Amino acid sequence: MMSRLSNRAGLVVGLLTALAGCSKKDASTADTGLATNTDTGAVAAMSDTGMAAPAPALSDPNIVYILDNANKLDSAAGSIAATKGTNAEVRDYGKRMMRDHHDLRKQGADLAAKLGVTPTPPANDTIPAHMDKMMSTLNGATKGKDFDKAYIDGEVETHKAVLEMATNAMNAAQNAELKNLIQKAAPAIQAHLDMAQSIQGKLK
Repeated sequence: MMSRLSNRAGLVVGLLTALAGCSKKDASTADTGLATNTDTGAVAAMSDTGMAAPAPALSDPNIVYILDNANKLDSAAGSIAATKGTNAEVRDYGKRMMRDHHDLRKQGADLAAKLGVTPTPPANDTIPAHMDKMMSTLNGATKGKDFDKAYIDGEVETHKAVLEMATNAMNAAQNAELKNLIQKAAPAIQAHLDMAQSIQGKLK
């Protein structure tokens, strides 16, 4: 179970960095979009997604969709950790992820409505399949210290990937208000990473 839970981080990192990679490519760039620090599980998981080069640039509707789903995933994972975590800091962190990522998701939805932008999946979208698999793994995991560590390890890797994705999405976004929303969210994501790393150090 521990190895299956740990692979969650690899799947998230592979997914987010692959999608983030699309946003910084131009038509002449050949790149798989996989970060060099992803584990072999992530590479294998992404190998059949059709994210082969050259990938199209992401549109604002694509960016809104990706950011919304990243927030949705972390909020849902936090909900599970809030009840399944055995360490008090892990439970509190899960509750914070529920609250903060719900708020970030609402801000994104409000802006999309204001701008008349309909969130649109990028080509060869694999986000729903990855989310279903990760949530199934978290829900099926046994409560205990292994769950706590695997969840926090996953949060560290996830927030590193989300920070990179946010930077790339901000550079790719065409709308100034969307760029500003991403820029304002970055400190909160960094704070989440810092907290996760602090907890991670105590769980060793």
